[in-house]
Amino acid sequence: MAISVDEAVPAGPVPDDQPRVRRGGSARSVVEVVLLTALAVAMLFPVLWILETSIKENRDVYAVPAKFFRFDVTLDHFKDVFVGRGGGRSDLSTSFLNSVVVAGVSTLLATLLGVPAAWAFSRFAVRAKKDLLFFILSTRFMPPVVVVIPIFLMYREVGLIDSKLGLILIYAAFNVPFTIWMMKGFVDEVPSEYEDAAMLDGYTRLQAFWRVTLPLLVPGIAATAVFALIFSWNEFVFAIFLTSSQDVRTAPPAIAGLIGGTTVDWGLVAASAAVFALPVLVFAYLVRKHLVAGVTLGAVRR
Repeated sequence: MAISVDEAVPAGPVPDDQPRVRRGGSARSVVEVVLLTALAVAMLFPVLWILETSIKENRDVYAVPAKFFRFDVTLDHFKDVFVGRGGGRSDLSTSFLNSVVVAGVSTLLATLLGVPAAWAFSRFAVRAKKDLLFFILSTRFMPPVVVVIPIFLMYREVGLIDSKLGLILIYAAFNVPFTIWMMKGFVDEVPSEYEDAAMLDGYTRLQAFWRVTLPLLVPGIAATAVFALIFSWNEFVFAIFLTSSQDVRTAPPAIAGLIGGTTVDWGLVAASAAVFALPVLVFAYLVRKHLVAGVTLGAVRR
């Protein structure tokens, strides 16, 4: 039986395979873009205002109404951060150097102690492992202001008040639990069979960890070190309670000390804040590749 062309080909327009964009979806996208733009402006405005204030002349800083665009640019405030009025090193520069030493050494110490501990918790059968891990994490439940008085009394007995060593030890003690918990998840993602194969080749357990597992943990170590450094760099309570002299005090209480009295040099405060934020940003930029890999390392379970 013959089939006509009209019967073989259905009448009517051919359906378009291209997906159609709904008006509702387009309107939703516009709303999302507007909301995200407003949120970005609200979050970035204080940063932009700090940067603007740091390069303004004093008369423009205190101008009413505020000058957003037309103002004289100066770098005197940044000079005052590092150079004192007498021509020598300023107190702020000493505080910044103290922050670099204290935050850097405490982060390094917490990493050196936390990474092997996390590896041990991940690889070995430890009795009451979950309870121990919970106890380690519980040391971070209380904010620093709750335990600062007992720590102050203990430090006074052992002579660690107003010393860089005291700040390094307390920052490392607070960062070690965080490092252990962060790194344990990263170590769990590295198959233990790699170490077993290395030990079959004649390596010891520690050599297998050092030469096989540790290189694979570099992204996780970088991510953990950034968070630990941020805590040590921004910490304020211990820094102000456990130090008293300008030679030991770190940057956060030193910058806070600029605000007070009858007049406040807001240009100097803004320049100090900009300089204070720079080292952490530089460190995070240098390890950005490892940071992204470390943050996403535990996203896919094997």
